[in-house]
Amino acid sequence: MSTPELEGVRAVVTGGASGIGLATANELVRRGARVAVLDVNPDVAEPLVGIRCDVTDTASVEAAVSAAVEQLGGLDAVVNNAGIGAQGTIEDNDDEEWHRVLDLNVVGMVRVARAALPHLRRSDNASITNTCSIAATAGLPQRALYSASKGAVLSLTQAMAADHVREGIRVNCVNPGTVNTPWIGRLLAKAPDPEGERAALEARQPTGRLVEPDEVAYAIANLVSPRSRAVVGTSVAVDGGMQGLRVRPVSS
Repeated sequence: MSTPELEGVRAVVTGGASGIGLATANELVRRGARVAVLDVNPDVAEPLVGIRCDVTDTASVEAAVSAAVEQLGGLDAVVNNAGIGAQGTIEDNDDEEWHRVLDLNVVGMVRVARAALPHLRRSDNASITNTCSIAATAGLPQRALYSASKGAVLSLTQAMAADHVREGIRVNCVNPGTVNTPWIGRLLAKAPDPEGERAALEARQPTGRLVEPDEVAYAIANLVSPRSRAVVGTSVAVDGGMQGLRVRPVSS
């Protein structure tokens, strides 16, 4: 019987109680890793270890990472997935909302990585994988604030990779397209025509459908794997071809 690919890997996943985060935590476990979920509402089932964490609060992050390291016996991988969405043009969100979203989506990742680095330096297969977005590389309407935050995540990922590669810590990110998550479900529920809005979101992806959370999780798990030791400072698009393809519209 072959050894599970991620046996011995100890990982934390922020925002891991739902959506992409939960799918990722479960995929890592399926491949043999031990996983702690850091979330403001860490209601997860065994074998996942749930730890409360608010990534906007440094003390909360440091306590959560310490607790995860203690329970897992060390740390090899961080999946920086916690984040929130935002809608509108630059006129539609005030300064307070800009600060709130950037603090959670960008500085939140910094806080988690900063707390994890001393532990990752002791690992033989250390990695940090940030959840970015197609919004970092394509201009999407009504997503100015969200796009700015994810553009920062993309640049942050490359800078962190350069800073820590010589320490044996690989830093990468995934750029999902529109993912079939609870957040998208809530957006659709607020739309005047939910079915029409869903159809529009599906149509802008060349595959003609939304990305599923487990598809993003698969890509993240591949980046965590020791088989990806040469993958550093890379963004992996999981977007149904949205970034790179220009397909012709379907004829009616």
